[in-house]
Amino acid sequence: MTDSLPPVYARLTIDTDALAANWRRCGQQRPKAECAAVVKADGYGLGIDNVVPALSQAGCRTFFVAQIDEGIRVRKLAPDATIYVLSGLAPGHGDRFAANALRPALGSREELQEWSAFVAATGWQGGAALHVDTGMSRLGLRVDEARALVAEGELFKPSLLMSHLACADTPEHPLNARQFEAFTSVRSLYPDVPASLCNSYGTFLPAEIGYDLLRPGVALYGSNPLPGQPNPMQSVITLSAQVLQVRSVLPGEYVGYGATWTSRQPARIAMVAIGYADGYMRSGSSSDDFDSALAYVAGKYCLIAGRISMDMTAIDVTDLPAGTVKRGDWVELIGPHLPVDEVARRAGTIGYEILTSLGTRYDRHLAV
Repeated sequence: MTDSLPPVYARLTIDTDALAANWRRCGQQRPKAECAAVVKADGYGLGIDNVVPALSQAGCRTFFVAQIDEGIRVRKLAPDATIYVLSGLAPGHGDRFAANALRPALGSREELQEWSAFVAATGWQGGAALHVDTGMSRLGLRVDEARALVAEGELFKPSLLMSHLACADTPEHPLNARQFEAFTSVRSLYPDVPASLCNSYGTFLPAEIGYDLLRPGVALYGSNPLPGQPNPMQSVITLSAQVLQVRSVLPGEYVGYGATWTSRQPARIAMVAIGYADGYMRSGSSSDDFDSALAYVAGKYCLIAGRISMDMTAIDVTDLPAGTVKRGDWVELIGPHLPVDEVARRAGTIGYEILTSLGTRYDRHLAV
C-alpha cells in the first residue's frame, strides 16, 4: 500500500497577476508619488510569501508591515526594499531593526528617545518614520508634540513623515479635511522629508492629499476603495469548498445548529467542507427570518441554509436541476461571482476582516 496525498476539502486560489495590476492601478491615481504596499497580517491573509515576490516583480520598492517579525519575513523576500514597521519600536529591540534593515514608525516621545539613544550608541543610519496623529487618536505624536520637537531641536531627521486617515472610506466626512490640514501644518516643519498620508481609500480621494508615498493595503487584494461606485480593482482570490454530501430534507425539518432554518418544501441541501474554523464567518448564517450569505454553485447563486458551523456549511440547492450538484463538486464562496466586499456585507463585517480571517486549512495555490 502506497502513501497518497491527503484530500483537499477547500482551496484558496491567489491571482498574483491581478494583485500586481491592482498595485499599478493604485499608483496611477498619483503618478508623481511612489506607490508602496501594505502586506501586514500575512499579506492580508494571502501569504507574505505569495504577495511580496509578485509586488516586487511589479516594481514595488517600499513595504509596510505591522510587526517586526513580519518585516523580517519581507526582508528575506525583498532584500533591497525599504520596510517600515507600523507598530513602532518595541522596547529594547533596536538591534533587531538594525540587523534586518527595518525602519520603525516612531509615534511617541519614549520611542523617539530610545531610538535616538540606539542610533547614538551604534551609529545606525537605517532611518525611521515619524508618525503623527492628526485625528484618529490611535498611534502617533499629537500635532502639538510634533511641533514641539522642532522647537526644541529635532531628536532625529525622519526618513518619512506619516499619518493615517480615519474616515477615508467616507469621502464627505469633515475629518478628512481636518486631518489633511493638520498634516500639512506638520509637514511644513519637515519640508525636505517625504510625506505619506493615503491608505487604500485615501489614494482615491481628491488629488491634493496625495503627498509623496501612497500606502494602499486592502485595495491591492481586491476590496473596493470607492464605496458605492464600481470597483476599479480586480478580484485576487477565489475561495472554493468541496461538496461532502447532497441530502434531501422534508418540509418542516430543520438544518443546522439551533434549528434556526426550517425547510418550507422538499429541499436538497449541499453540505460543503468549510466553516468558521476556516474563517468563513458564522455571522453569515441564515435563519427562517433572515437570508444572509450566498454561494455560487453550478452557475447559480444559492443561499446558505441555517447556521455556519465549525467545519461545514449548508447550501440550499433546491432550485438547481436534480443531479446538477454532487459529492466532490466545488462551490465558490468568494471570488469573481462573490466579491469579498459583498461577502463581508452579508456577514455584517468588512472586507479587511474576511481577508485576514482566512484559515490555515486551505490548499493555497497561485493561479496559472
